[in-house]
Amino acid sequence: MNEVSLEQARETGNLFFECIAGSRAYGTDLPESDIDLRGVFVMPRSHFYGLGRVEQVSDSTNDETHYEIGRFIELLSKNNPNILEMLYSDEDCTRFRHPLFASIRPEFVLSKLSEATFAGYAMTQVKKARGLNKKIVNPMEGPRKSILDFCHVVSGQGSVPVLDWLSQCEIEQETCGLVKVPHMRDVYAVFAGFPTCRGIVRDREATEVILSSIPKGAEPIGWMSFNKDGYKKYGKEYREYQSWLANRNEARYANNIEHGRNYDSKNLMHTFRLLDMAEEIAKEHTITVRRPNRDFLMRIRKGEFAYDDLISMADEKIETIQEAFAASDLPDTPDREALEEVLIQIREEWYS
Repeated sequence: MNEVSLEQARETGNLFFECIAGSRAYGTDLPESDIDLRGVFVMPRSHFYGLGRVEQVSDSTNDETHYEIGRFIELLSKNNPNILEMLYSDEDCTRFRHPLFASIRPEFVLSKLSEATFAGYAMTQVKKARGLNKKIVNPMEGPRKSILDFCHVVSGQGSVPVLDWLSQCEIEQETCGLVKVPHMRDVYAVFAGFPTCRGIVRDREATEVILSSIPKGAEPIGWMSFNKDGYKKYGKEYREYQSWLANRNEARYANNIEHGRNYDSKNLMHTFRLLDMAEEIAKEHTITVRRPNRDFLMRIRKGEFAYDDLISMADEKIETIQEAFAASDLPDTPDREALEEVLIQIREEWYS
């Protein structure tokens, strides 16, 4: 049995709900913004009882995603933000709503779990914004550093980079030999002139120093420390930076460079949107999809605020949300039994 395709999910006989989502639903869209569609479908009986079950279908860009009713109810029970918003879709953004959709009542769903899914997710976006700020402010372009850039040799009461030391001594790193110093982490005695010397590293791509077999009693020409932790940290950040370069949205990056604020303004705009929604859930027991503070959100998107000011405002907002949920009379979790009864009712009526 073939799986349900996106076209099949949208067929009249399968479609349960469909709405415009994303920036056009929030009111934060620009003329060039994509149209995002989210929907719910009921699997054909043959697929549900057979081997053709599918939970959701999307197009290649994920601009359009439809969820099977069982998956939709499951995500509601987890207070997934994108799914919860569909329950509160504005009429002008709702393209199709089956009468049975009304049986999915918001009071079965809204709960204190939303603090984690809305505000918690927003907090991860703040962390992501900090990481992106670091990438923009501290670019890591150019050749990757090698182990030798993280090695220093004792010199008097201080130290010098091993590459400078080798140059001063007119020694090639390939002619050196290292012996680990006992009881001292990542500290090595440096030797030269022995046929058994294997070098400090094999090549620029090496991830470890190499040790040599040196005759007993030989005098070292220096003492070298390898900042292994610093090298590992650098390597991780370098890989993340290169991945970001390869996958970043060039249009958004160009906009961020244009406003010169060193942060992803669209990302932080959605962070504040999520925080505002979390506070509404805690205090008002509802969700307003089309944001009433559009002007403020668009100012963030345009880069009108300093990065540090936005992060400070977000931190204050998170404290307010935590207090609001602590005082809220919302249930701790969604009513899974009621949601399951609704799901069973919908399937029974649909397949009958």
